[in-house]
Amino acid sequence: MSLFDALNISASGLTAQRLRMDVTSANLANAQTTRTPEGGPYRRQDVVLQEQSGDGSFAGALTGALGGGGGEPAGVEVAAIVDDTTPLRQVYEPGNPEANAQGYVEMPNVNPVEEMTDLIDASRSYQANVTAMQTTKQVFSKTIELL
Repeated sequence: MSLFDALNISASGLTAQRLRMDVTSANLANAQTTRTPEGGPYRRQDVVLQEQSGDGSFAGALTGALGGGGGEPAGVEVAAIVDDTTPLRQVYEPGNPEANAQGYVEMPNVNPVEEMTDLIDASRSYQANVTAMQTTKQVFSKTIELL
C-alpha cells in the first residue's frame, strides 16, 4: 500500500457520496413532477456503489488485510444509477390536466422523508471521508516532522 492510497480511498468516497447527494436532491426537486420529457411521471433514482479493488472477493480482501499481498483496497465507485421500481402513487385530482378518465394522477414514487434520511446519511458519510483525509494529512505531517 503506497503512501497516498489512504487519500485516494477517501477521495473516491467523497466523489461517490457527492453523487449520492446530487441524485437525492434531484429526487426531492422532482417529487411533484407528473410529466417528464420521456413521458409519464418522474421515477425515483438510486445510486449503487461498489468497491474498486481487484477481484472483489472476501478471501482476497482478507489476505490483503493480513499483509499477504493482493486484494489491496482501492476505494469505492458508482456502479450505476438505477430507477426505483416501486409503484407510482395514484392521487385523486379530477381537475388536474394530467388526470386519467377516473380523475387520478400518477405521481412520482418519491418519499420526502426517505430522501431526507438518505441525504443526511450521504452527508455524514461525506464528512467521515473528510475526517479520514484530515487524519491522514496529520499522520503525514507528523511523519515528516520525525524524519
